[in-house]
Amino acid sequence: MSDVVDRATRSRMMSNIRGKDTKPELLLRKFLHARGYRFRLHRKDLPGAPDLVLPRHSLVIFVNGCFWHRHTGCFYASTPSTRREFWQDKFSANVERDCRNHENLMYLGWRVLVVWECGFKHCSERLSDIPVLIESVNQYQEWPAAPPRTC
Repeated sequence: MSDVVDRATRSRMMSNIRGKDTKPELLLRKFLHARGYRFRLHRKDLPGAPDLVLPRHSLVIFVNGCFWHRHTGCFYASTPSTRREFWQDKFSANVERDCRNHENLMYLGWRVLVVWECGFKHCSERLSDIPVLIESVNQYQEWPAAPPRTC
């Protein structure tokens, strides 16, 4: 199947995909701030420049898009039908980089929480789970723990 837009339009559309201040990230920041959590944004001195850093809790939070970071079992982690090899290489590099960054952060004494985009779309009523995850002692956690069934 060919693309429904021309190359220039697709290029413009893809260049507008943001890496910072995404809608899920802003929702999480607003939620946490309203509950008294204070954090730093995108600390470049940490591996992977985490989206949120809560120094008091020794916690870093990554807000990941299911498509780009390949949320296992998620409906949104589909692969485009054109240029499959290019996309598979890109996605596997993203996943490898994420794993490497998480391991490096845990080695440095940080706990890692990965918040998936689909959670905001289908589990927003369960946002109250996040403070529980922040207060826990687990080294690595994901929210939601499994992709929602509505995907």
